[in-house]
Amino acid sequence: MALNLKSLLFLSLFIALVAAPIAEATVPIRLIQIQGSVFCNLNGTMLVNGIASPPFSNALVQLRCGPANLLVSFAITNREGMFSNIALFPSNLSLTSLLSTCNLLVNTPLSRCNSTLPSVGRLRSPIRFIGNVTLGLNNILNVTIVGPVGFTLSA
Repeated sequence: MALNLKSLLFLSLFIALVAAPIAEATVPIRLIQIQGSVFCNLNGTMLVNGIASPPFSNALVQLRCGPANLLVSFAITNREGMFSNIALFPSNLSLTSLLSTCNLLVNTPLSRCNSTLPSVGRLRSPIRFIGNVTLGLNNILNVTIVGPVGFTLSA
């Protein structure tokens, strides 16, 4: 009888240990992915007067939030001027607050990609909601995608 009770206790403990991670994995993890492109001109857009602008490669793109303009995260653009590796796992930051209090700042002077452009001032853009994507067999990762509204030169 004691052997059966030990076996039952061991089996119950084993099931509890195996089932706990599975139960936790079904709770979605929230991730906010910030992505976009930066081009080498005064407004950071792809076209200026119908002419294609070159991409702004190796530019430092910062996510800054709140009245104190605190640095939250950053990324470096690739050869095509794209960035997509700003990711946040917000525990106490709502999407509404992110969209209303945060901006993307290109902290690399424009003169680095084109010597005729100013070396003072930086490109800045508010951010906007793009969409949601749910990943995984049990919908374990909920990704909210946001990106720049449009860059403008600021002081």
